[in-house]
Amino acid sequence: MNRFLFNRTSRELLIFLFFLLLSGVFWLILTLNETYEREIKVTMQIKGVPKNVVLTSNETDTLRVTVRDKGWILVRYLYEKNRNINISFKNYDRGNGHGITPSSDVKRMISQQLEMSTTISSVKPDRIEFFYNNGERKRVPVRWAGRIIPEQLYFLSHVQYWPDSVDVYTFEEKLDSINVIYTEPLNYVGFRDTLMITCKTSHPKDVKVVPDQVRIGFYTDVLTEESLDGVPIQAINMPPGKVLRTFPPKVRVRFVTGVSQFRTLRPEDFTVIADYQEIIQRPSDKCNIYLKVIPHGISKATLATKQVDYLIEEQE
Repeated sequence: MNRFLFNRTSRELLIFLFFLLLSGVFWLILTLNETYEREIKVTMQIKGVPKNVVLTSNETDTLRVTVRDKGWILVRYLYEKNRNINISFKNYDRGNGHGITPSSDVKRMISQQLEMSTTISSVKPDRIEFFYNNGERKRVPVRWAGRIIPEQLYFLSHVQYWPDSVDVYTFEEKLDSINVIYTEPLNYVGFRDTLMITCKTSHPKDVKVVPDQVRIGFYTDVLTEESLDGVPIQAINMPPGKVLRTFPPKVRVRFVTGVSQFRTLRPEDFTVIADYQEIIQRPSDKCNIYLKVIPHGISKATLATKQVDYLIEEQE
């Protein structure tokens, strides 16, 4: 009796699943027979570029094409990957380093890759532009752009680039105006260890940068307030035959820097001056001294004293 009930239940379940599958198939057929719009991707390549020409825009790009057709055709488009069009450099070169393929020609070339029943609703970009030059280039340094802020009590002690310079290709007039290439905007906040980043460069579409990707190292150090004794005072604008002697001849400099950089500092890295012309114009018992040169990576540098005694001697 139990076996009979089990077999009957099994048959009913199988019949239910069969009709469920059958209804699913009919639903899928009806659904795929409806008309839809979908976006597909088409690869564009510029062919036939002369040997003496350097493309400053992308040689290969991807077009976003919105097409309209039956669902079963669109499903096939979504799974077909090798769909591309070739743009002839010779046919669309306008001269002066610029070429344009009109939207009508772009749609025609894409249509050749599709079924006859398929309608193209839109193409982005709707026309293809390319830029080139005859090999003119310029080597310029790379600099980072954006927001790089270490954690509190830390600062950027050094930034290093690999490579530190890149080759820029564009038409001659624009090439003269480019003196540096910046990276894409960076945003890193609240770090304390060395930060290594690989990023792309940022440049107009008619400029080619080689390489277009760089690696940057942001090195941090702990801030510390320190002082350095024995920085010599140097006289400037002294006439021949005269010598300026200050008392004391050396002074202390206070500043904020990184712990590791402080270990390498020497008094000669700073320049403190006394100006003879100022002394003559405003005579006084003491002369002013100024901190003229400060090493890179030093901030809030001040002199422990702003005035010193002095003596002007005649040289024999």
